[in-house]
Formats: sequence, C-alpha cells, structure tokens
Amino acid sequence: MAHLKRLVAPAFWRTPKKGSTWVVTPHPGPHPKFQSIPLSIIIKSFLKLGDTTTEAQKIIRTGEVFVDGKRRKDYAYPAGLFDVVTVPKTNSFYRLISSKKGLDILETNKADASLKIFGIKSKTVLKGNKMQLNLHDGKNITVEKGNYKTGDSLLLELPSLKVVEHVPFEKGATIMVTKGADSGKMGKVKSTIKGNMRENEKVVCVIDKEDRIIGKNSLIVIGKEKSAIKVE
Repeated sequence: MAHLKRLVAPAFWRTPKKGSTWVVTPHPGPHPKFQSIPLSIIIKSFLKLGDTTTEAQKIIRTGEVFVDGKRRKDYAYPAGLFDVVTVPKTNSFYRLISSKKGLDILETNKADASLKIFGIKSKTVLKGNKMQLNLHDGKNITVEKGNYKTGDSLLLELPSLKVVEHVPFEKGATIMVTKGADSGKMGKVKSTIKGNMRENEKVVCVIDKEDRIIGKNSLIVIGKEKSAIKVE
C-alpha cells in the first residue's frame, strides 16, 4: 500500500493535518500525483460515504465506484481535472473541477455526467487519412483528419469517447484557468501573445471584467459562448 506523509498532502485533498502520519498517495495513472485525488479520499473526505479509509476502500473494491463511466476498483486511482465520479448505488454524479487551491468536486446530474471536456495536448498524423489526438488525461482517440490543433478541446461522450463537439482555442472562447493565482476562474480569450525559445505562448484573457495575461499551458478551453459542461 503506497502512502504519503499527511503533512505534505495537498490542501485540496481535505485531509486533516492532525491524525495518523500517513495518507494514501495516488497510484501512477492518467493525472500527475499532485494534480489528482486518490479515489479513497474522494469517497471518504468529499462524498462522506465512509467514516474510515478502510470503509472507503471496501466500497471501491466491491466495484461501486465508476470514473468516466468505467468501474474502478483501485482505491488509489488518481482522479483529476474534469473526471466524472459516479456512484450508481446512490444515483449520484460528481465532476472534479479546477479550484483556487487545486481541485474541488462538484455534484452534477446524469446528463451532464455523460459528457466531458478534454484538452488536446498533442496530435499525430496516421496513415489512411487518420489523426491521433492525445488528451489532457492521458487518453487518446483516433479521428478523421480535420482542423484540430493543440490547445483546442473536445467535448466527448462517456464512456464511448464519441466526439460530440470540437471546441477551438480562438478569440471569444470560454476558458478555465487550471494553474496559478486565478486557478478555477472562468474567462474569455481576447488575444494571444506568441512565444519563443525562452518563453511559452501567453493568452490575454478577460477574467472578472479585467484583462489578465496567463500562460496558455495554464488554461483549458471549456466551451464557445459558454461552458459545455457544468463547472460551477
């Protein structure tokens, strides 16, 4: 069983600083260690479905918890940005969203839980007029060649990963900040500032009616006129 010292656990995990020395650490998976929350902590600390870590792990191991429509029995599975956690037994649906401290969990409904925004991190051209899109949570899908660009997003159906909508990174697009002082805030793309060998590309965003300059890798497009999924 992998553990992390409680005192160095991220604040957004909601684990009290006082108590046992150790907490569960996320297993290697689709999201970075400190940009995710172990499934057992979600069940115990966020959803309050178990009073102890042992009870939370039992719920998970018996197959009662799904992430993005797939049953997950790993108590330390790392759930991250925009992942959908479903507990069919209680008919409850939740989405992980960006917050000021890192990540938070928002209760949603069945219809919304069947969709997820995926940021396109890179792409690869394949044979036969096909293209592989590599997404922000480690998944990848194959599509017909099209005008897909790194930084764009896709609205996909869960768990099939069927493309519902292509959301380009362009002026007027709705974004969510995922890192830094404005983490968790929504805004609109106003313009971009090209990068170079020394600096990454930046984006001028309108957030809280003010212009903010934020690194493009700290943003994710979540819709056109408005967010395509519930994030607040």
